[in-house]
Parts: sequence; C-alpha cells; structure tokens
Amino acid sequence: MAMNPDPTTLAAAAALRQARRDRQTIGRISESHGIAGLSAAYAVAAINTRARLEEGRRIIGMKVGLTSRAVQQQLGVDQPDFGMLFDDMEFLNQQEVPTQRLMQPKVEAEVAFVVGRDVTAQAPSYGEFLACLAYALPAIEIVDSAIADWKITLVDTVADNASSGLFVLGDQPVGIGQLSLAELGMQMTKNGQLVSTGNGAACLGHPLRAAWWLARTMAQHGQGLKAGQVILSGALGPMVPVQAGDLVQAQIGALGTVNCRMA
Repeated sequence: MAMNPDPTTLAAAAALRQARRDRQTIGRISESHGIAGLSAAYAVAAINTRARLEEGRRIIGMKVGLTSRAVQQQLGVDQPDFGMLFDDMEFLNQQEVPTQRLMQPKVEAEVAFVVGRDVTAQAPSYGEFLACLAYALPAIEIVDSAIADWKITLVDTVADNASSGLFVLGDQPVGIGQLSLAELGMQMTKNGQLVSTGNGAACLGHPLRAAWWLARTMAQHGQGLKAGQVILSGALGPMVPVQAGDLVQAQIGALGTVNCRMA
C-alpha cells in the first residue's frame, strides 16, 4: 500500500468518499481516474481507511469478498478481495438496519469468525491460524457499491473497500471444532420468500479456507488479525437486492438463524 500516494490515487479516493457521503453513485474509478491493478486499488482503499480512522472510527474486523463462484459470476471477477469492517458498521440479530446510510444495498448470508488471539505470523500456517480462532457466528452482510448499477470491475470493488456496507451478527457463538463448515446449508429469505440458497463449500471450498486466505493476505500487507476482530468469510450463495421495509432472515445449518429488518 502506497505511503505517499500520487494525485490520481488521492483523487480517486476522494471521489469514492464523496460518493458515499452524498449517497450518489459514480462511474467506475478504474475508468474515470485510470486506476489499474490490485496494488493501485488497495492504495485507494487504504487512503479512505485512514480517513475513516481520522474521523474516529475503529477497525473491528475484515471481510473477504467475492469468494462464491455464483457471486463472482454475477460480478464478472475471478478472485477474492478484502475490505475493512468499522465499528459503526456492526448490527446484531433482529436489529433494524438503516438503509439511508446505503445507496444500492444487497444482502449475503455468511459465516463470521471471531479471532481469539492475535495472528502474528508473517505467513501463518493453517494450524497456526486455526489456533487463533475462537468462534463462528451466522451473519448477514449488507454489501453496497458506490459504483453505479454495480457495474464494477475487481479494481473498482477493491478500491471501494470491497463494496462494504454494514453487517449483522447472530447471537450465539459456536466453537469452530463443533461444525462441518463446508457442509453447512444456507437458506436466505426476504419477506418470507426464499431468495438465495447455498452451502459452506461455495465459499472458496470451505469458509475457513477463505478466512485463512485473508489472514495470509493481511500478513503480506503487514497487518495481522487481532483478538476480538470479526472475519466475514464470504457469501454462501448469490447476493440479493434489498430496500427499506424488507425483512431478511438467513438460516445457516447448525450455526442457526440471523435476521434483520431494513429500515
């Protein structure tokens, strides 16, 4: 991530900040600002992460995006990405979620993990990573894009903090050793109608693999995962548009149910 970003990178970050502040979508910054490649995209995202921290927000976790083949096909990309989760993005089961903070929200059902102790290794092995995890929770991620009509490239979504919006966590944590995570079935309803189905294997083959990918990727960026942080490991099925008034419920196998109402 660039320490001294060039004017083009700064301008792209400012455009995304302004879009989210005004809740007005913009065209692809990959085209309007000539942002090309993942390194440049993450540099844009890093500028806006610093801006949020300077406003007093805290990073409380991270998300893995684009882990589901179905979602990748929806968006025309072929690899995961990551984004930051801030303290003002978190909601709990059955809470109302304010749609006025969003532009074009969509929901995904996911497995969330809670880090039990710091992941400090520069390239953590799978065993080292597993030893640092405490719990799993059912989650709903409300993704949102500043790019008009969700016509994003990988560069655009990475620059836009992996299209992060808000997220909702279930109540009851479950020890990860108690679960067959790849076999978890997922059913998501909107206003009582089934709108998305999937399973744990849809998330990079296994939700823990997706979370491990995040841990190793963050280590490469010099950012280890911290105890207490939440990892949203990626969608278990296709994402679904929502609007104010919608009631969303996700049932994720033995993890149980999480729901929210879009207010």
